[in-house]
Amino acid sequence: MRVATDIGGTFTDLVYVDDQGVVGVAKSHTTPPNFEQGIIDVIKKSEIDQQTIETFIHGTTVIINALTERKGVKTGLITTQGFRDVLEIGRGNRPDLFNVRYKKPAPFVERYLRQEVEERLNQKGEIVVPLDQDRIKELVAYFKKEQVEALAVSYLHAYKNPEHEQQTVQLIKELWPEISVTASHEVTKEWREYERTNTAVLNSYVKPIASKYINKLDAKLLENKANSFNYIMQSNGGTTTFEQAKKTPINMVESGPVAGIYGAAYLGEIIGEKNVIAFDIGGTTAKCSLISNGEVKVSTDYYIEKDNLNAGYPIKSPVVDIVEIGNGGGSIAWIDEAGSLKVGPHSAGAVPGPVAYGQGGTEPTTTDANLLTGRLSPENFDYQVDMKRVEQTIDEKVARKFDMTAEEGALGIIRIANANMLNALKLISVRKGYDPRDFTLVAFGGGGSMHAPALAQELGVKKVVVPVASSVFSAWGMLMTDLRHDYIQTYINQLEKVALTELNAEWEKLESQSIEQYKEENINEENILFHRFLDMRYAGQEHTVKVPLKNGEITEQTVQETIELFHVMHEQSYTFKLVEAQTEIVNLHLTAFGHVQKPQLQKLKTKGTDTAQALKETRNVYYETGGWVETKVYHRYLLSPDMVIQGPAVVEEPTATTVIYKGQTLTVDAYGNLVIEMEVKQDADYQ
Repeated sequence: MRVATDIGGTFTDLVYVDDQGVVGVAKSHTTPPNFEQGIIDVIKKSEIDQQTIETFIHGTTVIINALTERKGVKTGLITTQGFRDVLEIGRGNRPDLFNVRYKKPAPFVERYLRQEVEERLNQKGEIVVPLDQDRIKELVAYFKKEQVEALAVSYLHAYKNPEHEQQTVQLIKELWPEISVTASHEVTKEWREYERTNTAVLNSYVKPIASKYINKLDAKLLENKANSFNYIMQSNGGTTTFEQAKKTPINMVESGPVAGIYGAAYLGEIIGEKNVIAFDIGGTTAKCSLISNGEVKVSTDYYIEKDNLNAGYPIKSPVVDIVEIGNGGGSIAWIDEAGSLKVGPHSAGAVPGPVAYGQGGTEPTTTDANLLTGRLSPENFDYQVDMKRVEQTIDEKVARKFDMTAEEGALGIIRIANANMLNALKLISVRKGYDPRDFTLVAFGGGGSMHAPALAQELGVKKVVVPVASSVFSAWGMLMTDLRHDYIQTYINQLEKVALTELNAEWEKLESQSIEQYKEENINEENILFHRFLDMRYAGQEHTVKVPLKNGEITEQTVQETIELFHVMHEQSYTFKLVEAQTEIVNLHLTAFGHVQKPQLQKLKTKGTDTAQALKETRNVYYETGGWVETKVYHRYLLSPDMVIQGPAVVEEPTATTVIYKGQTLTVDAYGNLVIEMEVKQDADYQ
């Protein structure tokens, strides 16, 4: 049996598949701060025999939470003499040039814990000044005295030659074996010193936290007699072993969310939809990502805490290109100082949760609004729902402020939440040169199917797919992912003039490195698949475009084909191309997949021939146009392939609800996915 678990801000999800291809799901409440207990709880709730678990895959928010809540450990930094303040200086570019409230990010390491050592390499990686090892010994004594719990080492040009960093780490481990250490070349071999240093620092900052968490989870699994191969989801969409995850935990910064993106790509391949917008609404956040021609976009230009007031903190590790906003089922509705209604980013979370939970929540949330408007049924909650209290809270804290009824106030909350989500969907589609009318929206998470049909109408998307087990789809996506490692090496060269023998040798070096790493993870060479990319730009430019490159020997013809493709991709990204300009390689990017056996999707068995058999009830639902409408409500698990439902309608399952609007048509496909199609408004706003 293969089991995947995903910790969210509100719920912990589980999906399992046995050797017969039978899929089962379970969902339980997240248990902060002892998140590993939530994993055991949801395994017990699923009633599976832990001794039958062969492969266990886990997605976690522990790393991103430790960073955003500043709950890492006291960290020190050792860097090249003269570069102590690189974290303080950062970058001069501001997210909003005219914003007088802009704040420069405060470094995770205070100045007295940032120390210098005499050493120097030039840009070619040649040693100019040898490493002062006596200074390292002094610094170890100093950091011991300051009770530092982790160290980061980042030297100038170490991406080209890591020799000095390796010597430093070796000496630190000899003198202080129990300290956690990260050298910058261990997490990234990309240039840009500020970003590389910050990535090394953040990896050290969370390294002891990650080790403690993974060890506790591993111990809990063993305690419950699970004897499985254990993997953790990485931000690049692949999995890695528990041991590797403890070395480079920064690669787990978006561990949970990206699994759903790859699940959407895999599902799209099965149902013949290569252009997909993956859309995930959980209890705390909404996340979306664009998949073009089956390709999930991965970037190292990732930031945490970046918004119009803050420049954020760069992390130079491969992360799926994902937009995340603080709008989910638990997002709180509130009135700002100007008297405007806002939804999110603050969330009621798992504890105390929405008012509907009856666990002490006092603020109206998106979930409460969906409940009051009839979209959600009180029957599907784990708690006894006090509808009068839900209505009273929305009435007092929202509706009366605008002289509305409680239902109108609830609908206002939903519409503002939808507007926030629509902006996120535009960021990954129209703002990047893609027409949403060419894409299918795959909606998942507990709230994805409830909001997606309305958003599709606004965005101009013609089709929405709600997958089976949609509320735990991120965990399902983990079962469909391979092991993955990304190797990125800065390699500045003009592509037209590069020595092909040297370039081919560089690729062979990266591929050999990946084969050796996979050997340690018990993956045979025949199960390793390589994807090559070049980060390219026009000579004199700053930013790059990631261009796919064919495997095998690079020839003059390969170079010409790659240059032509670069021109096309540059024009799509930046609206222009310079066909006469010189093109330049910045980075070599090798993605190595370790293929693992995946479960086969089972086709849905026919349960009946008439939708009347799946009809649960008829109830009033409050819609944006038309107000209260008498709406048919169907049991999802009683639907059969090829059944058709005309909107307005609601399809319910225990952990998710699909709201279908007038003019939309729902069809059940062979696998049990709900496919919602609609007429697109001719005057839809695509800007």
